[in-house]
Amino acid sequence: MSFSNPAPDQAADTNWRLFLWFRLLFSCRYYYPVLAILFLDLGLTATEYTLLNVVWASASLLSDIPAGVLADRFGRKPLLVAAGVCMVMEMGLLCAAPRNGGIILFLFCLANRLLSGLSEGLASGADEALVYDSLAERGRSGQWHQVLEQVTRWQSAGMVFAMLVGGAVYAPGFMNGVLSMLGFHPHLNQGITLRFPVYLTFISALGVLMLALKFQEPKRRHSLAPEDPEGHRASSMKGAFSFVMAAGGWLLSNPIALFVVVAGLLLDSSVRLFLTFSSSYFRLIGIPEALFGLLGAVMAGIGFFVSPWARRMIATRTVGHSFTIIALLVLLGLSGVALHLRYWGVFFAFPLGAAMTLIGFTVSYYLNTLVDSHHRATVLSFKGFAFNLAYGGVSLLFALVLQHLQGASTGEVLGKAFALLPIWLFLIWSGLLIAFRKHSRLITQKLAS
Repeated sequence: MSFSNPAPDQAADTNWRLFLWFRLLFSCRYYYPVLAILFLDLGLTATEYTLLNVVWASASLLSDIPAGVLADRFGRKPLLVAAGVCMVMEMGLLCAAPRNGGIILFLFCLANRLLSGLSEGLASGADEALVYDSLAERGRSGQWHQVLEQVTRWQSAGMVFAMLVGGAVYAPGFMNGVLSMLGFHPHLNQGITLRFPVYLTFISALGVLMLALKFQEPKRRHSLAPEDPEGHRASSMKGAFSFVMAAGGWLLSNPIALFVVVAGLLLDSSVRLFLTFSSSYFRLIGIPEALFGLLGAVMAGIGFFVSPWARRMIATRTVGHSFTIIALLVLLGLSGVALHLRYWGVFFAFPLGAAMTLIGFTVSYYLNTLVDSHHRATVLSFKGFAFNLAYGGVSLLFALVLQHLQGASTGEVLGKAFALLPIWLFLIWSGLLIAFRKHSRLITQKLAS
């Protein structure tokens, strides 16, 4: 498949193909199945690692909305190139971070998390906008749903592959066994193999940057940009700020939409916090490290089976009932995790993986149904901002809890902290129901699709 020098009438198809590969390489990171233990094995404490997640979320949320404004004013491609540069730099830092390097290690990892969050924020929405504009210029905007279907399918397959490979190359026993079968006997240890997933992701980052440079910027159509009540266009700085404020006001004044966002972020942050520490949990319950990638692949592929259930759920249930079902599923998973049963506790991670697919599907469906097209992109950017803010806040709270818990090892401290997660979910969900009790009739009625 070649992307070089496409003819003008092929620009839309070229951007389409580039988009598939860009999303695939950008999202499929080989260190995901061992994310927590990678940083811990490098020499960070659990508290430091949790604080770094707060940094990542902060960098992502603070760059999300400004990146959208920059993409509208100066073009989408520069944002994608910048995202590729940040990804190369973040992985380069992780490749070079000194193991057990104290404050130097922490600074390397801090810069890595900052660049990672910034990369996420820069790419968020800019890639979709570029490809959609390319199709619209050729009168093919009706094909957008085909693009999204292909991207979802490619990303799911890519995540399964990355999880399997990343988990396998991290385990020295597995790597020594494979190399022995090939006639090599290097006797690799954890200090060497722990960076193998990072090296693979660094290669992917180089691919992301190369793809970003090959995108073709579609023609800008400022004349079609909507105006706010004061006459500012969305592509101007004043217009962008005005649209952000208008979208925020609409969200706060619409109780159903506000419930969807708040319920979604409460559930998402609780599940994402666990998933951030999933590899540490697997190690805690005695799962061999060579299986981490397989478990990550199963959790990544679970969306294939959950998506039909999600469609049926929103078609037959009300907003409140749909989120209550998801909340119960999350509570089941976190309660099982709190027990940290040896070996068998792995099964409680699967409901949490399913819940992540359900949360994303349900929030996206209801928000797009509720909001008008004039404010859709801005409201969705608010949703992303709110979700990252909630995740950062919960991670900071979790770090404070870890700091005050006592234990003989990091695993023992994490085990105690995991036991608090279902209690946390029960309290915040109860608070949500109390806060929205005045709007219970709206929340428990079906939306017209």
